[in-house]
Amino acid sequence: MPYIKTLTITAFTSLLMLLFSINLSAQIQPDNLTVGKAPAFLSVKSTWADSVFNSLTPRERIAQLFMVAAYSNKEVAHEKSIATLLEKEKIGGLIFFKGTPTAQANLTNRYQSISKTPLMIAIDGEWGLAMRLDSTVSYPRQMTLGAIQDESLLYKMGTDIAAQCKTMGIHVNFAPVIDVNNNPANPVINNRAFGEEKLNVTKLGMAYMNGMQDAGIIACGKHFPGHGDTDTDSHKALPTIMHSYERLNDIELYPFRQLIKGGLASMMVAHLSIPSLDDTPDQASTLSNKIVNGLLKDSLGFEGLIFTDALNMNGVSAHYNSDEINVKAILAGDDILLFPANVSAGIDKIEAAILSGELSQAVIDERCLKVLKAKEWVGLNQYQPIDTKNLIPRLNLDSYNGLNKNLNKSALTLIKNERDILPFKDLSDKKTVYLNIGGTEKNAFIDGIHQFSAIEQIQIPRSLSAKDELALLAECGKFERIIIAFHRTNNNPARNFGITRQAIAIHQKLSHEKEVITILFGNPYVIDKFGPLKDTKAFLVAYQDNDETNNAAAQALFGAIQPKGKLPVTASEEFKAGFGLSYPEKIRLSYASPGEVGADSEKLKGIDELVKTGIRTKAFPGCQVLAIKDGQIFYNKSFGNFTYDKKSPVQNNTIYDLASITKIASTTISLIKLVESGQIDLDKRLTDYLPEIVDSTPYQNMVLREMLAHQAGLFPWIPFYAKTMSKGQLNDTIYSTDSSAVFGNKVAENLFIRSDYNDMMFDTLIAQKLIKKKYKYSDLGYYFFKEIIERQTGQKLEDFVDSTFYKLMHLATMGYHPTYSFDLDQIAPTELDSIYRKQLVWGNVHDPGAAMQGGVGGHAGLFSNAEDLGALMYMLINDGRYMGEQILSPSIISDFTRCQFCPKNRRGAGFDKPVQSLNGGPTCDKVSLTSFGHSGFTGTLTWADPENGIVYVFLSNRVYPNAENWQIVKEGYRTKIQDIIYQSFMNDLPIN
Repeated sequence: MPYIKTLTITAFTSLLMLLFSINLSAQIQPDNLTVGKAPAFLSVKSTWADSVFNSLTPRERIAQLFMVAAYSNKEVAHEKSIATLLEKEKIGGLIFFKGTPTAQANLTNRYQSISKTPLMIAIDGEWGLAMRLDSTVSYPRQMTLGAIQDESLLYKMGTDIAAQCKTMGIHVNFAPVIDVNNNPANPVINNRAFGEEKLNVTKLGMAYMNGMQDAGIIACGKHFPGHGDTDTDSHKALPTIMHSYERLNDIELYPFRQLIKGGLASMMVAHLSIPSLDDTPDQASTLSNKIVNGLLKDSLGFEGLIFTDALNMNGVSAHYNSDEINVKAILAGDDILLFPANVSAGIDKIEAAILSGELSQAVIDERCLKVLKAKEWVGLNQYQPIDTKNLIPRLNLDSYNGLNKNLNKSALTLIKNERDILPFKDLSDKKTVYLNIGGTEKNAFIDGIHQFSAIEQIQIPRSLSAKDELALLAECGKFERIIIAFHRTNNNPARNFGITRQAIAIHQKLSHEKEVITILFGNPYVIDKFGPLKDTKAFLVAYQDNDETNNAAAQALFGAIQPKGKLPVTASEEFKAGFGLSYPEKIRLSYASPGEVGADSEKLKGIDELVKTGIRTKAFPGCQVLAIKDGQIFYNKSFGNFTYDKKSPVQNNTIYDLASITKIASTTISLIKLVESGQIDLDKRLTDYLPEIVDSTPYQNMVLREMLAHQAGLFPWIPFYAKTMSKGQLNDTIYSTDSSAVFGNKVAENLFIRSDYNDMMFDTLIAQKLIKKKYKYSDLGYYFFKEIIERQTGQKLEDFVDSTFYKLMHLATMGYHPTYSFDLDQIAPTELDSIYRKQLVWGNVHDPGAAMQGGVGGHAGLFSNAEDLGALMYMLINDGRYMGEQILSPSIISDFTRCQFCPKNRRGAGFDKPVQSLNGGPTCDKVSLTSFGHSGFTGTLTWADPENGIVYVFLSNRVYPNAENWQIVKEGYRTKIQDIIYQSFMNDLPIN
């Protein structure tokens, strides 16, 4: 009789399933039929899985379908209870919740060591391990990710999270969430979903899934058949979805169907009541035979692992006895029972159901073998304990954190930009303040703003008294432009997403009266609460409030990065899903971590050690080192002090004498501009531009291009000052300690030279005999070039370069005569000159010839910090563009920066170049032959590599206190630092 009873019930169940399957198949159109690849784990040879299966008792096979919650932050009693359960019942897996990486790794090793069959370890890691574990990378929530237009970033996030899971001995990540969140009031999914558009959800979910599964981690689509349109949290109650099957099939089921086609390995079934799919009262979809067996398996053809959502959630547990839930889940078609209330009682109930014929052992065996195959696919057939050495650093690699920053940058969504008010080039045109609503006084947003502009901050809490509100409005009245940022928001629709009505009212009032730029570090659904935004000049959505989004938003305001995101949800009637503005281009250098650009920060530490050695051995008292990749500053550090007395530390805004870098950063770029305008031709002669100076002299037929390449036969250097001295003393008919019309050119502090002495310098110059016409480095040509530029432009050189380049590019520290704009405590001194000027040269040009020209030479005299010089060099490899302006012609830049007379002369026109063999010369051996730059006598070097997108700047005052200190050259510090920068990219660059 028991056998007959079993047969009857089983047949009846099968008949019901068949009828429901036929019904659903009739509803699904042929083009929606799921035909795709099966989960990869099903194709394993399963030698190990078969062997393990055969070693298990029937009860142990049931136990393989149980996955129990484990914590690494609980008391010893919890640890013991899990260990007892593993030893007694031999369950199949654990899902870890809150804790720490090291504690979880140690527990995992312990639990695996006492488990008969290796455990399948899972985690809810929707935004990475940080969803459950501290000290790990917290990736953006899926709504933030939903704004990203480049799905390859999500694929990479998937591979990175998979790598982190493997490091932690985790095999299943319960992600991605592929619910279509089309209900702004959804209290449980909301920002955990990619958004409201099914195609976007599918595209990004597929990328995330593929990233994890290609790296050997089981991805899990959730929450089937779609939890996006609910206003009830299934942790607390059973939500009901009243949509028709046609609607569900069109929207909610679409992402699940497509990911199944793409080879999704596992699925999590939600606790939902959906009458159109199963009209059983209070029937949770998790326990619905019609939904799991009928819809998911039969109609959609899903063959992967099926997990229940947590069985302790009220959405299911409030309606069923905890012991019977497990049987119902197995009957419904679920493979793995997640977070069951009582494992032993649950196994007992399943055994009883088999004995009664309600269930068959064959069903259990089939699902157990499927679980074991999945275990074999993730490598549990070759289980190794977790290596806990350096665990935290290995979970926080530069590349992981770099991708995280790039994800946040890529999500930024600009939804309003009236009259292209953004990006700011600077804030000097209007008095500006940052109104910080709800945030902390110190945050990454204001730090980011201060990288570009020093503005004030007003910080207020979310709510103010009436008196404080009036005071705030009065204070804001002092400013013309207000950057309003909403911080410390939340994702609770019932609490207006953490923004008070008062804060919104303040925003409206200020928008009406002032130029307001708004940044929302929060959920875009709240935008609907703001009402019309007609008075707000710009509105940027950053989605979350953290260091990454804060820094990214600040950079976006100033055009260092472009906002490229699109709204993943409809924020209001005005701003629909899919909407987003951008800028035509990024206009300036941005700031990035090494990981963001693919550099290895561990290798970059070699720069720090090398520089510290240089300072300790007194090769230079201090320096700045800057490195840029593809327009992103990823290394910018200052070391040491102005002098060896260590009283004035070098900072990033410290200004250095660039020495001969002036040749390219002033004179050569001016010549490029004049060639562009047709005022100069490099293949013409010197006499064509300065006839009254060079006619009837050996200099008259010098070709400009040959002069710039240092092969025109010019003598290397003339100590012009020597003719102005007698017995070590300056000629008082040439110099004065006071400035006057006669003595108008400042040489140093309290030292001025005759205004007409420049003519006498030219007399000396053309009296100098020429040498053999071959490559020989010389300063002398730049005296002529300065004269040519001033005659062709009708401006002094310092004024021409300032107005044409430095001001246009907002290079605040770059220019001649730094003491006109900056205090000495921001300028590094150079030499204690005991021969000519008899003083410490500080704030005035070190080069004597340029000093005799009043501090402005074509070959020397320019000052800058590393960042501004880096920006100028970046402009040259960015097709001549910066600050949204075409500064120089890219074709003419190319002509100047190419090797002019190879192979006998490596030089460009004005620019230095690598030696053709890359063995020796001014660079390391890893730069491209298209690269160019220049060094300076004071201990400076800058180099730009268009092929690799790298700009390098090294600034020092190695000539302090004595210019005869050549350690920097002998030890090759500048070149060695460049080599380290390139080594940090060795896996990514096409290094020569």
